[in-house]
Amino acid sequence: MSEPQGPAAPEVPVWERRFRAGRVGLPEWAEDAPDRCVVEATVGGVLEVHSFDAATGELRRTTDRPEGTSSATIDPAGEFVWWFDDTAGDEFGVWRRQPFGSAPGEGVEDPLGLPAAYPAGLALGRSGVVVAGGSDDDYGTRVHVVTGGRSRLLYEDREDAYVGDLSPDERWVALSHSEHGDSRHPDLRVVRLEDGATVRELSDGPGRGVSPVAFAPVPGDPRLLVEHERAGRAELLVLDVTTGEETPVVLGVPGEVAGAEWTRDARGLLVLVDHHARTLLHRVDLGTGEVDALGPREGTVGAATARPDGGAWLAWSSAQRPPAVRTLAGDVLLRAPGEPAPESVPVEDVWVDGEGGRVHALLRRPPGASGPLPLVVEVHGGPTAHDTDAFRAYAATWVDEGFAVVQVNYRGSTGYGSAWRDALEQRVGHTELADVAAVADHLVATGVADPDRLVLAGASWGGYLTLLGLGTQPQRWAVGLAAVPVADYVAAYEDEMEGLKAFDRSLFGGSPQQVPEKYADSSPITHVDAVRAPVLVLAGQNDPRCPIRQIENYLARLEARGAVHETYRYDAGHGSLLDDERVRQMRVELDFVRRHLP
Repeated sequence: MSEPQGPAAPEVPVWERRFRAGRVGLPEWAEDAPDRCVVEATVGGVLEVHSFDAATGELRRTTDRPEGTSSATIDPAGEFVWWFDDTAGDEFGVWRRQPFGSAPGEGVEDPLGLPAAYPAGLALGRSGVVVAGGSDDDYGTRVHVVTGGRSRLLYEDREDAYVGDLSPDERWVALSHSEHGDSRHPDLRVVRLEDGATVRELSDGPGRGVSPVAFAPVPGDPRLLVEHERAGRAELLVLDVTTGEETPVVLGVPGEVAGAEWTRDARGLLVLVDHHARTLLHRVDLGTGEVDALGPREGTVGAATARPDGGAWLAWSSAQRPPAVRTLAGDVLLRAPGEPAPESVPVEDVWVDGEGGRVHALLRRPPGASGPLPLVVEVHGGPTAHDTDAFRAYAATWVDEGFAVVQVNYRGSTGYGSAWRDALEQRVGHTELADVAAVADHLVATGVADPDRLVLAGASWGGYLTLLGLGTQPQRWAVGLAAVPVADYVAAYEDEMEGLKAFDRSLFGGSPQQVPEKYADSSPITHVDAVRAPVLVLAGQNDPRCPIRQIENYLARLEARGAVHETYRYDAGHGSLLDDERVRQMRVELDFVRRHLP
């Protein structure tokens, strides 16, 4: 006689399967051992650093931390994997290394011996020399050179700076700096590794940034690839460090540069170009000037790397199709461990006339659905970022729930030129929200969205805009979902990491003490008494970007008013690398909206 069977395990929802699907990044390979790579991938639902052997396909976990690990690189010889060790996601810590292919905990060492800091760039030389940048409130930014366990200070300034690259012959270091006080539009400096003396300086003046990309990967080659915005969008030039000669890189394609890398013979470039929320790959022959399109012509190439054989690896996805690491031929190079993510729906392009020009947005709708639908307006973070036609488990979840989802590339977003990116400086927060409102109103007017069921949601800068929008546009929004937001801007400035202090001074034109009226006007806590919609706030206990104290100040004001609100706290920083935690947060948001949306 057969044994009685217990109840069947509940089926895992499709949305949860997307969050729990394996994740894998683009491998970074060693210059002198190109089959040895480091890559971040999930194992057991936690994002960790792995050694990857491209010849055999072996993927071996290197780190094992409860909070996960997401910052890693590999030395030119492929002997060591380097990873950044912080505390529970607070982004304050030290670089560690361990032998390639080693198991978690094997041979781990702190080879630099520098005090803990926020990372500000790391460059590894063939001889073993390391150039490491770090920042802290006490001193601003420092760059050290470490050789044989001994360190010396190469550069120091109170303002924000970053290590761009070390030349292959270890003569020069390229730095991005904002000694002029504007970290949103940095200058470039090349210094001698030997003594820190300035070799070359590039500054394009107020409001126009210039920054290093990479030195040519051939020892003795004096060329440095540079990104600039002289024509009002991100473009490239090649700088001869010895003579100062500048050679523009002419792409002749619409859009702006989103990333670039030398080919391994230094005769060409791989260039990512953003255009209308798609990121596509091109190859440039620096000798002939010929530009060829490579790889997929739809969706988004999130990252790409040139290989010694002339090929390339790329990480690609679209709103409908989940990400994968592929070769140029389209073959899958590396699959994430575990079950693949279920597909979702494609995006539709929406263009709306706003007060500052045409606003581009991406709309997702449930298959076969007709409006008016409940609408989630998901506002991206950054603000110097933009939404693309790429896979998003978060957006796909709301579509599964019967919602339309729109992502707005408001003024302040990258990908649409320098003037669009910098337009938010006119009135921080309010400028972006005018574009968000214009898109939401358009979708209501065209019958896509139900005006009584509009949800404003976002994380980081998107969380900030959510809280500000609930207070300045209270009649528009039915529910608000704000993850890791800026809620009280003055308190946030006091507690945040030094690099963000510099960013805020650049954004507002000074500190809260210098321009208090601007911070007050743009701070959600100023407008908290006008909030009418139920609001859910998600906060990381160790967040150095949107610290917990300033969120607590805002919540106390809601509590004093008896406003409908809930808080979800988690023990990590500015987000979580754990699938379990990401799923919990999604469940909390779904439950809140189900209970509070009309």
